[in-house]
Amino acid sequence: MEEKKTDKMEQPLFTRPEGGEEDEVTIDWMALIRRIFAIRRKLYLAAAVGLLAGVIIALSIPKQYTVSVTLSPEMGSGKSGGGLASMAASFLGTSMGSDSPDALNATLAPDIVASTPFLLELFDARVRTADGKVDTTLVAYLDEQSAPWWSYILRAPGMAVGGIKSLFSPAKEEPLTDTDSPAGGSIELSEEEAGKLQSLRQSVLADVDKKTAITTLTVTLQDPKVTATVADSVVSKLQQYIIAYRTRKAKEDCRYLEQLYRERQAEYYEAQQRYAKYVDANSNVVFQSTLAERERLQNDMSLAYQVYSQVAQQLQVARAKVQEEKPVFAVVEPAVVPRNPSGTSRKVIVLGWIFLAVAGVAAWELLGKDYWQKFRSALS
Repeated sequence: MEEKKTDKMEQPLFTRPEGGEEDEVTIDWMALIRRIFAIRRKLYLAAAVGLLAGVIIALSIPKQYTVSVTLSPEMGSGKSGGGLASMAASFLGTSMGSDSPDALNATLAPDIVASTPFLLELFDARVRTADGKVDTTLVAYLDEQSAPWWSYILRAPGMAVGGIKSLFSPAKEEPLTDTDSPAGGSIELSEEEAGKLQSLRQSVLADVDKKTAITTLTVTLQDPKVTATVADSVVSKLQQYIIAYRTRKAKEDCRYLEQLYRERQAEYYEAQQRYAKYVDANSNVVFQSTLAERERLQNDMSLAYQVYSQVAQQLQVARAKVQEEKPVFAVVEPAVVPRNPSGTSRKVIVLGWIFLAVAGVAAWELLGKDYWQKFRSALS
């Protein structure tokens, strides 16, 4: 009886019917059910192990909160005929030339947000946790965030190697940050700063819809209030960054014209004073040479006034252009403190590990063991 039962239990699950096609395979469902029933205790044990592993992993992963902010930028460049600078130029009868192509637009928001100078500016942002226990800068808060226990195990070899190298390497000078580095120079970061920078780069993301130019900023951190605060800081700094870049050329033109305006004004006032003094000193003189000198001084004064007037008009247009070049950002969805954590829930993680454990044991018992036996037999 036992031999018959064993033969019945180990009959093949997949058979190829006689006279059928080569790729046609049928499944013996009754045999499959009997074999699953026979290994039910192993499946129960696998489910218990998966449950335990899932609970440990789910509790080890810290909760994270995500805040998304949606912006709709309305760039000032490229406006036809309706801008302040165009209106001022038309009214004053002058021109500032054609608009140059925009080197920085909304589509570069992801690159700006991921850049090192931009993220370094976020380090000094003040943050406060929802429970009020931590009130510090963002760079200090990054040290307060927890990590899964296996991350320390994975980092242990690298930390050990780094510690050994530090014993035999000479002491290095304090690295430069963006505030210490000269303008236009390189930025040198310590290993700790580089690690925090990379962590922040993964937490702060930007995405742009190229068709609608809608920009979505996403921040993911472990405290809901800190996440919303950082998201609001990212929006503010991104607006400042783009506004500063967009208006930089117009402001340089405006500063140059202001300097030129003061110089032409001084020349005009000087020519006016020379003419007035000469007329006062020779008001009763009717010599032809006196009249010629008077006319020459008057022409110099008129020419100086024309130049002074043109520069004044261009200065007014440049001031209007500075305002016109400022982009307007419409905040479609502001930063809202999230109430629920983001990412995969702990229940899903536990269920997933139970499924993987049961599926793995079942696959080994039903298929893998047979193929392994055949493989070992083929080798021997």
